[in-house]
Amino acid sequence: MNNSLTNTVRLLGAGLRALLVLTLVTGVLYPLAILAIAQGAFHEKANGSQIKADGTVVGSSLIGQAYELPLKKGQKTPEPDLTWFQGRPQNGLGTNSVNTQYTLILSGATNRSGDNEELIQWVKDAKAAVVKDNSTRAYKVKPSQVPADAVTSSGSGLDPDISPAYADLQVHRVAERNGLSAARVQRLVDEHTEGRTLGFMGEPRVNALELNIAVRELLAKS
Repeated sequence: MNNSLTNTVRLLGAGLRALLVLTLVTGVLYPLAILAIAQGAFHEKANGSQIKADGTVVGSSLIGQAYELPLKKGQKTPEPDLTWFQGRPQNGLGTNSVNTQYTLILSGATNRSGDNEELIQWVKDAKAAVVKDNSTRAYKVKPSQVPADAVTSSGSGLDPDISPAYADLQVHRVAERNGLSAARVQRLVDEHTEGRTLGFMGEPRVNALELNIAVRELLAKS
C-alpha cells in the first residue's frame, strides 16, 4: 500500500512538472518567440496591415470599407458617396444578405446559383445603378463597360480591392465630383494598380481605400 501511494505521488509530481514545463514552453516562450519573429520580419502584416492617413489608422489593406452618405431622416439604406471610388458590393450585392457593412464578424456571399432568378435581377439592378452613378455630363458609361466585380461581391464579402476596369469606370465621376481633371485622377488609378502576385497569381487590382486616400491628398494640395 505504501509503495502504491509513493508511486502515485511520484507520478503526480512528474505529471505536474511536465504540465508546468509544457505550459511555460508552449504557452509563454513559443508565443513570445513567434511574436518577436513576426514583429521583426513582418511588422506591418503582424499588426493587421494597417493603412494610415495623417498619422491616424483609417483601415486595413485587407478589409473593404463602405463609402456612403449619412442616413437621412426615415432612410434605411444609405446612398453611396459618389465623391469617392466605390468598392465591391458588400457581401452579395450589399442588400441581399446579413453582412451589408463589411462587418468583420460575418463573412460569406449569397450562395445562390448563377441561374437564380433573384440573383440575376439583383445583378441587373446593380448594373443599371453603376451605369447611372458613373455617367457624367461629358462621359456616358455603357452597360458593356461594367465589369463583374462592380455588381458582385467576393466569396468573403470583405474584398478591399477592385479591378482596374472598375476603377477606370469611376474616374470621370470622381473627377467631376471633386473638380479635378480626369487625366489626373486616371494617373492616380494607374499609380495604385498592383499587378498579379509574383507575376502570375491572382488578377491586377486596386485597393479602394488607398486610392481614396490619394484622392483626398490630391484635393488637399489643390
